Amino acid sequence: MPQARYLRTTLSKVLSDRKMAFIGGPRQVGKTTLALGFLGPRANAKHPAYFNWDDPRAAARLRRVELPASEPVLVFDEIHKYARWRGLVKGIYDVEKSERQIVVTGSARLDYYRKGGDSLVGRYRYFRLHPFSLRELGPRASAADLAALLRFGGFPEPLFRQDAAEHRIWQRDRLSRVLREDLRDLEHVREVSLVEQLVDLLPQRVGSPLSVANLAGDLQVDHKTVERWLQILENLYVCFRAAPLGFSRVRAVKKERKLYLWDWSAVPEPCPRFENLVACQLLKYCHFVEDTQGHRMELRFLRDTNRREVDFVVLRDERPLFAVECKVSGKQSDPALAYFAERVGVPRFYQTHLGDEHHERGRVTVIPFARLCQELELP
Repeated sequence: MPQARYLRTTLSKVLSDRKMAFIGGPRQVGKTTLALGFLGPRANAKHPAYFNWDDPRAAARLRRVELPASEPVLVFDEIHKYARWRGLVKGIYDVEKSERQIVVTGSARLDYYRKGGDSLVGRYRYFRLHPFSLRELGPRASAADLAALLRFGGFPEPLFRQDAAEHRIWQRDRLSRVLREDLRDLEHVREVSLVEQLVDLLPQRVGSPLSVANLAGDLQVDHKTVERWLQILENLYVCFRAAPLGFSRVRAVKKERKLYLWDWSAVPEPCPRFENLVACQLLKYCHFVEDTQGHRMELRFLRDTNRREVDFVVLRDERPLFAVECKVSGKQSDPALAYFAERVGVPRFYQTHLGDEHHERGRVTVIPFARLCQELELP
């Protein structure tokens, strides 16, 4: 297992600049382990400077602001579940900032669940921690490492254990905690069983334009309700969506978005699963650039009314950087890439795959996935 996560150096710099470091991301992606690392190489959940809001004893101490003496770093875990968390954290920071560094983690979007209190603007930096990717496994990541990523996903526990039965149990338990705890604590959704049904329907819809109307029909609820539930699932890091990108020189579709899961190992079919893996890698790149450099990044896709499609287009500050098409095999490039390359202002088109083929023709490059990650310096 790698010694340090890809955000470690950036977080250290933020803390040394006397700002709080907020770390968001899915449940069990490694946020707590990353945060505990700032308390010491052997720190665990019993460390006196670690406060987990799910622990009533820690929550009580934190509400009373009973902080351990002589501890230079404080870690507040899942504190966003407290309705007045912003005011509490602001007060602690304003008093302690010259003496301590503060790390705040949460499995829901800390930048979204702002439940009152004074503004924290200027006091923190927010970072999104993603599952492991191929390059994060090390500079010598192999074909076997890629196969393990595809099969077990990028969450640390199943990826490094690589046990099929334990992986299935882990998936079930993780989703259960998200839907039965986070959904209950943060959103007050009554129809939890229907949201569970919605989650069960999503893996089969990965990689295709998502019809919210069809989902509404399957669940026998109205369109607005399904859209609200999908937004909640995005806020809880269960799924994310990519919007279509319109260009004036092609008749691009502009409505239905494509859906992907943070845990791509839940996608049953190999082709959509690989596309989901690439989607997660590109989203990780977008979030890393946003969180560390301040650019506005977007992950979109391109599809016209004749069903020609390119799976992903990455934009920086509203300008296309590159496009990526996913294929399990890479022997020939998709004709849609050449078609769009002649008509839209995207500097480079890639077709990435799981084989060894690598060649270029004009603005289109057919490239193995591992090499694509290296060439684009994806985190």
